[in-house]
Amino acid sequence: MQPDAAREREYHLSDADFERIRELVREHTGIALADSKRELVYSRLARRLRGLKLGSFGDYIALVERDQSGELEEFANAITTNLTSFFRESHHFDFLASTVLPEIEKRNAGSRRLRIWSAGCSTGEEPYTLAIMLQESMARFRGWDVRILATDLDSNVLATAKAGQYREDRFASVSAARRQRWFEEGRNGTFTANHELKALITFRQLNLMHGFPFKGPFDVIFCRNVVIYFDKPTQRTLFGRIAQLQRAGDHLFIGHSESLFKVCENYELIGKTIYRRLP
Repeated sequence: MQPDAAREREYHLSDADFERIRELVREHTGIALADSKRELVYSRLARRLRGLKLGSFGDYIALVERDQSGELEEFANAITTNLTSFFRESHHFDFLASTVLPEIEKRNAGSRRLRIWSAGCSTGEEPYTLAIMLQESMARFRGWDVRILATDLDSNVLATAKAGQYREDRFASVSAARRQRWFEEGRNGTFTANHELKALITFRQLNLMHGFPFKGPFDVIFCRNVVIYFDKPTQRTLFGRIAQLQRAGDHLFIGHSESLFKVCENYELIGKTIYRRLP
């Protein structure tokens, strides 16, 4: 056996350990891990065992269950998947600019208030993209109260999002003109979101399985590629709660592989993974 292979199997992940980990993941993140995720669980949590100098998965599970050292947060961070990019699923942002924002301008003319929630914002590319779209539409929203709430369970990716600093290779979907306008180039080959973008966004840690510490309403909610590993009952509960934060006519955007079919009857499909809140 090669040294690397031996290292990968330095711990034994029993069926009982894996089942208990799945229970903890479901309980604390809402994610329903399939049997096929056993290798992912092993590789991600084995790093925690090494770092904590623990001898077995049983020891680690006991530590998470006690949660006396904040390991529950690290556990959730290790399991959750964070894959995103600027202008991901670009048709959503095209529809936002061409259709949704003009509708909001007319409907909210009295209150002059606009609220967007990026749920599961990961490392921040989505809320910064939303901020770019809003800033480029500010001629119509001058003098308005405009805010983006960006939340995620993972405290590590939230720290990255708050910093707003990204390597050049993260801007493959961003034109050079946009990057130059909205990001400041650093000496180390990175680009940082400028004050105009950051001023629109509030980042907050939030577990979607827990109660929402806000009431809305949100004109637009982006909850994309968040519930892909949730089972149907968990999805129904979550989207039912999300619907309570929106009014008739508000918009919900979900991921390209997600659907509200037989999940939530509070929305109508109006475009590719684009929904409108029903009365």
